[in-house]
Amino acid sequence: MSEHDSIAGIRTVTVVGGGVIGASWAALFLARGLSVTVSDPQPGIEEAVRGHIAQAAPALGGLGLDTSDLTARLAFVPDLADAVRGADLVQENGPERLEVKHEMWRVIEENAPSGALFATSTSGIPATEIATALKDPGRLVVGHPFNPPHLVPLVEVVPGERTSPHTTERARAFYQALGKRPQVLRKEVPGFVANRLQSAIFRECVHLVSEGVVTMQELDDIVTSSLGQRWAVAGPFRSFHLGGGEGGLPHFMSHLGAGMERRWADMAEEQVAFDERTRRLLTEQVKDFGGCVADLAAERDRRQIAVMRALGEGYDG
Repeated sequence: MSEHDSIAGIRTVTVVGGGVIGASWAALFLARGLSVTVSDPQPGIEEAVRGHIAQAAPALGGLGLDTSDLTARLAFVPDLADAVRGADLVQENGPERLEVKHEMWRVIEENAPSGALFATSTSGIPATEIATALKDPGRLVVGHPFNPPHLVPLVEVVPGERTSPHTTERARAFYQALGKRPQVLRKEVPGFVANRLQSAIFRECVHLVSEGVVTMQELDDIVTSSLGQRWAVAGPFRSFHLGGGEGGLPHFMSHLGAGMERRWADMAEEQVAFDERTRRLLTEQVKDFGGCVADLAAERDRRQIAVMRALGEGYDG
């Protein structure tokens, strides 16, 4: 990538927050040829981020990206004001606390270039609430990735009440040019879409395990042998449309909808919480997964790459 190249007009990115999400974003930005500055005042953050990037490199290479000399355009600037001064894009990945985000965005707005794109990776706080800290709230949009950002295609682009259409379109165009699958949501809702779906499904997962119906590993095996494979090629609505036969979704709702409504009612009455008994049970069953988190993540990434390649979602070309 030459100094005149860019991705949708973006050449330099400041990643605010060097945790798992921030480091994953940094790895992808670097692999796509962008210059990246990471800003995080935590001690040892440079070593941690470089470690995450090294772990992400095989997956990025497996998707067709050039990972040679991956960190040549990587810099670390702890002071937030200094870190954002030359940024075309600021991708914020700070703690999920509104007061902390307000403090960071005030500093970012005061010091970043006037044309910089502002995006927050928040997993649930609406842009409308975060942008109250800004003099120009139209500059901020949610760019919420699905973990890990360097691998999973989805980015939920969620404008706030005062986000400008120009900002929303810039964000969508950038993430798409980056090789992601951005989805602009039509309205704000806490948790957005993917996390709300994940939370609803996980609630029932926890209930089934806590009630002794299955173990965690058995439940995971059920999902990866059924819903996981089905939804990788056809989402829930299309799947139920196909499940209705020739009559499609209308036939499904007429003939099988009542049974689903009964299950909805049963689930609504279930009391599900991470109480002490449930925590102990889930923690005990973690050992059944085998291996450490790093090894399990590497295995997940290899399988994710295989699925993405089958669906034609690599970064080649």
